[in-house]
Amino acid sequence: MSRGSRNVFQQQLASRLARHRVDAKGRRWVFVAYDQLNDGLGPLSREPPEQLGIVLVESPAKASQRPYHQQKLALVLTNLRHFALEQADRGVAVRHVVAERGYGEALRPLARELGPLRAMEPAERELRSELAPLVTEGSLEILPHEGWCTTPEDFEAAASGPPWRMDAFYRHVRLRLDILMERGRPKGGKWSFDAENRQRWRGEPPAPTPPSFSPDEVTLEVVDLIRTRFADHPGQVDPSQLPATPEDAERLWRWALERCVPLFGPFEDAMSRHSSGLFHTRVSALLNLHRLLPRRLVDDVVASDAPLASVEGFVRQVIGWREYVRHVHRATDGFRRLPGGAPPSLPEPGDGGFGRWREKPWPRAALGTAGGAAPSLLDAPLGVPPALWGTPSGLSCLDAVVADVWKEAWGHHITRLMVVANLMTLLGVSPRELTDWFWVAYSDAFDWVVEPNVLAMGTFAVGPLATTKPYVSGAAYLDKMGDHCKGCAFDPKRTCPVTPLYWDFLARNEGVLADNPRLLVPLAALRKRPEARRGEDRRIALVVRSALAAGRALTPAALEPTPEPAQEPAQEPAQRK
Repeated sequence: MSRGSRNVFQQQLASRLARHRVDAKGRRWVFVAYDQLNDGLGPLSREPPEQLGIVLVESPAKASQRPYHQQKLALVLTNLRHFALEQADRGVAVRHVVAERGYGEALRPLARELGPLRAMEPAERELRSELAPLVTEGSLEILPHEGWCTTPEDFEAAASGPPWRMDAFYRHVRLRLDILMERGRPKGGKWSFDAENRQRWRGEPPAPTPPSFSPDEVTLEVVDLIRTRFADHPGQVDPSQLPATPEDAERLWRWALERCVPLFGPFEDAMSRHSSGLFHTRVSALLNLHRLLPRRLVDDVVASDAPLASVEGFVRQVIGWREYVRHVHRATDGFRRLPGGAPPSLPEPGDGGFGRWREKPWPRAALGTAGGAAPSLLDAPLGVPPALWGTPSGLSCLDAVVADVWKEAWGHHITRLMVVANLMTLLGVSPRELTDWFWVAYSDAFDWVVEPNVLAMGTFAVGPLATTKPYVSGAAYLDKMGDHCKGCAFDPKRTCPVTPLYWDFLARNEGVLADNPRLLVPLAALRKRPEARRGEDRRIALVVRSALAAGRALTPAALEPTPEPAQEPAQEPAQRK
């Protein structure tokens, strides 16, 4: 991503193009976005290599728009560079461009030189918006993105909304694609085995250790670049955890298929301080770059000997939820168009509270990129607390999950939903700022997936548009599905503040949530809760919010009643309207 002398990657690219005698003249040129790094898609999959050229763009400005995790930047960049080398070896002409400003700066002059470019539609709305002027002026022709398993027509055929529901979409897709079906009925007699996939992991069978990878010179050069040019970004780079080549991707998938998928089902919702992933496959980042193709993964799992509950659980994640949220995101224009009207949006990309935490504004490049939509049905105004940036919170579950995220740029979906999003929703943290935190922290987070996961599911910021209820819980769920409570200063049955936070959340939002059929039981229990207990819930919630906003670790003693009432945390608003 830097200009200057010819580096290892540039030398290897030039050498391979020369070795294969690649002549750039008379070719049809394709811009390949960072989420399409597979020659099994689009024109590369069916047109002769000797007739094709590709354009690959590195944009340091885009990388600096948000304080993306260093591991995430390294993963995207090393895969993009290795893809360039792979295509040169096939005889495809390659134009690799470093654009200090953005994609328009890179592609517009190339379209004038090479003729109009073609491109499969990028998955990210943010990149589509940046490319829109080129499409309008005729410099870029957009083709369908062939990495998806479903189409907008599938979404429309399954939908009766908004509101939309994933289960209806999932059944429609299973039927149309004939996946796990027998004579028009779901295999095993049920569409979902989710109810069977809720076992707690008690250490047996042992959780598999993820494979490591031997970084080559190209990857090591990327690592050095990230550690120097992007040294002010959070997180760290682990070269041994950077699958970069097709061989690396294949190795990760074989490990996942053999070691994880058979036990994925029963332990899908389990959490452990001893394993950040348990039996989750860890392929989501490569799947979202399309280094691994989703339909191939589904077919491999269906053909495996894994138990049906595990197979169905994996299939539901890939052709169900993953495809569903992409359609929801497109149908709402990234939640900018909602049934109740347009919510406010940020004027520029958010940093997830990083600048406030380090007491130094994030110096994003002036690309003119707008920030995301900022719906907040439950009127949650607080900023992301320092605990999500690594300051100890005193809550064992949260601190362990956050430490894993800043080490690995990854976490499985239950730690994301039921630890991070759950606790932040109970606190009243801004859904938009939390979404931006997820976006920068996780290597698989792009707007089309992270915004639905956080705004729609994790925080219920758009109400029942795409999910049926807020996914919140008290300490009992965390204790049931994980083992973090054993190493915590708080007792989940007596002193853990998560339970009072839960009751206070229901009380604060009772008016908004009163008609939700999936909350009738907890809201009925709330109404029977003695007023003294409800007052204590409010007091503890105030203490917790104040302490975490100030970066103080919680202790049982700090939650004991004091003569002076706690004050709401004084903090700048997280959302700029």
